[in-house]
Amino acid sequence: MKTLKAGDKAPKFKANDQDGNIISSDDYKGKRLIVFFYPKASTPGCTAQACNLRDNYEDLQKQGYQLLGVSADSEKRQKNFQDKYKFPFPLLADEDKLVINAFGVWGPKKFMGREYDGIQRITFIIDEHGIIERVIDKVKTKTHAAQIMD
Repeated sequence: MKTLKAGDKAPKFKANDQDGNIISSDDYKGKRLIVFFYPKASTPGCTAQACNLRDNYEDLQKQGYQLLGVSADSEKRQKNFQDKYKFPFPLLADEDKLVINAFGVWGPKKFMGREYDGIQRITFIIDEHGIIERVIDKVKTKTHAAQIMD
């Protein structure tokens, strides 16, 4: 797994959101973008993380950020997740892992002594020129917005 780092150019991507709309990196040209990757919709950690970003969405927007959540879940699962928690930002259904692999967030994980491959919980902060400003790889799910705004 070769995860992108600060200073790298963010990859171009296209994927469907929870409503089947095609979302492209070109939609965010000239804008500051937060792309947060999470393992699975509606799980406790992912819910805490996304809800924290939802609750601080206005503050993030005031700082000029757009938000985009990404996981390998289906459109239907992303739609249920968004509807249940009223997220004001799109969730990409990256089932074929094109965006996940482009950012390099698929790789070995450990949970309860078991090793397996999966999505790393990593957030990329991208400037208006498409360059990665920061990578947050030790995400605190309950206070993630504060980590971003630091």
